[in-house]
Amino acid sequence: MDLLTLVNLLLHFDAQLAQFIQAYGHWVYAMLFAIVFVETGLVVMPFLPGDSMLFIVGAFCASGALSLPAALSLLWAAAALGDSLNYQIGKAIGHKVFSWQDSRWFNRRAFDRAHAFYEQYGGITIIAARFIPFIRTFAPFVAGVAEMSYARFLVYNIVGGGLWVGSLMLAGYAFGNIPWIKHNLGALTLGIVVFSLLPVGWGWWKARRAAAV
Repeated sequence: MDLLTLVNLLLHFDAQLAQFIQAYGHWVYAMLFAIVFVETGLVVMPFLPGDSMLFIVGAFCASGALSLPAALSLLWAAAALGDSLNYQIGKAIGHKVFSWQDSRWFNRRAFDRAHAFYEQYGGITIIAARFIPFIRTFAPFVAGVAEMSYARFLVYNIVGGGLWVGSLMLAGYAFGNIPWIKHNLGALTLGIVVFSLLPVGWGWWKARRAAAV
């Protein structure tokens, strides 16, 4: 997916969703489930429109085009299952990678540090990462690599998924059909993505400053 295609998807997802509902009816729930599941479940697919899509889905629920209980429960399940898959992939790959004792980048000490971090701070990391594009795709993978306790991961995964899906969908449900917002929905959803990326930009800038000192 190139940059122009991604921007077009973000700006016009509402129109594309309306067309899909008209053409395929209830199959739209399967499509939405797949988007959330793939974005959160496959570390190579972090660019799908998760935040903006959830807001728009909430707005479609408010208009009666979609069912709020059905969409909310399905997408919450997709988010939780996706993160769980990503965790399992990270755990399967990480165990092999960190067994390379003499690797420059992947070694036992790096594994021990990552494991200690996720055991101490992994819960809040899993929840907070839900609201940051790209980071939410990598966080469960890294948790798996670090072998964070799965029982602990699962609790925060379910809580974080519910907060992410619920907050954005209910925001769309409450505000998405206000005339001004509805007429500027494309720009607004792109703004949601930009705002969500601000913590990433801030972290990158701080890292650059620290490296320059």
